[in-house]
Amino acid sequence: MAFRKKPAALDAAALKDYAARLLMGRALTAAELRRKLAARAAEPGDVEGVVAQLKDYGIVDDARYAGHFAGARAGGGKYGAQRVLADLLKKRVAPATARTAVTEAYAQVDEGEQVVQFLKRKYRGKDLAALLKDPRQLASAYRRLRTAGFASGPSIRVLKRYAAAAEQLEEMEE
Repeated sequence: MAFRKKPAALDAAALKDYAARLLMGRALTAAELRRKLAARAAEPGDVEGVVAQLKDYGIVDDARYAGHFAGARAGGGKYGAQRVLADLLKKRVAPATARTAVTEAYAQVDEGEQVVQFLKRKYRGKDLAALLKDPRQLASAYRRLRTAGFASGPSIRVLKRYAAAAEQLEEMEE
């Protein structure tokens, strides 16, 4: 078993350089950056100073991060608005900022069309009408849609196109 040597604690200037290297790799929220910097800081008080400086420079901006994150997820069609919101909250973006970003990103998106594309991608090469006649497969497809963050209303409406038993899903939701 190999033991890893704990990295050296960093002073304020070195912590700022470390933050710059982290941010060159990928964008981080302020909370993610704080967590990473706190693990390396010699003085815990230096972390807030570094994060505040980076915010002043415009390098760390949770609103911009959330907007890009939500826009990329909305354009890809792989995730529904609820999943993107949950992911942003998990990254510790402020709830109001996250909701605003998701609302703006999904304003022009037809969620019903996204659900159709999601089902076609997940069940590629299969006859959905035949597959979803089985109640277990129908329930599985519905769970997949909900896990991907699609709302229950559009999910059920699309599933009704393929299976008459989809109306039972509405009763389960209530």
